[in-house]
Amino acid sequence: MIRSEILKEIAPILRDQLVVCNIGIPSQELHAIDDQPTNFYMLGTMGLASSIGLGLALAQPKKVIAIDGDGSVLTNLGTLPTIANNVANNFILMIVDNGSYGSTGDQPTYAGMKTSLAKVAEACGCENVVECAAEDTGRVLQEALDGDQMTIIVCKCESGNAKMPVITMDPVVIRDRFMTEVAK
Repeated sequence: MIRSEILKEIAPILRDQLVVCNIGIPSQELHAIDDQPTNFYMLGTMGLASSIGLGLALAQPKKVIAIDGDGSVLTNLGTLPTIANNVANNFILMIVDNGSYGSTGDQPTYAGMKTSLAKVAEACGCENVVECAAEDTGRVLQEALDGDQMTIIVCKCESGNAKMPVITMDPVVIRDRFMTEVAK
């Protein structure tokens, strides 16, 4: 499975949840599959979906799911110790680990080589880290949502992008409709 197939499978689970989605093609895929006002699509700032998701979880009581990629997490490795040391039991970080920088041409990442992001998260102090195969992502995500513990999910999948249109929605509109959902 590739990332877009995973997003299509978990879209019903994500609906009505606060979701912060990684930049570039992942946001385009989620937007095309199931656009929701509860989705905050990152249009820039590579590596910060997890940090923004954590901040949102710490600031309010609703569950927050940050969908990030292995390349983005590797770009901002400081996010994992920050998450570990600022526990928010309403926060789920789902790292879609396809072993590549998908939005820039599928160049390989170290997560596709020797580096295990699950082990890195554990070494940083994250206590509930689950690595799963792409096919198990929906079940693992639902279990995390049903639980009351901050969870880091590392979903291993194949590299590849679905052909999706760019998001033409104005960034201010994305922000405003998302903030309306946060305030409800």
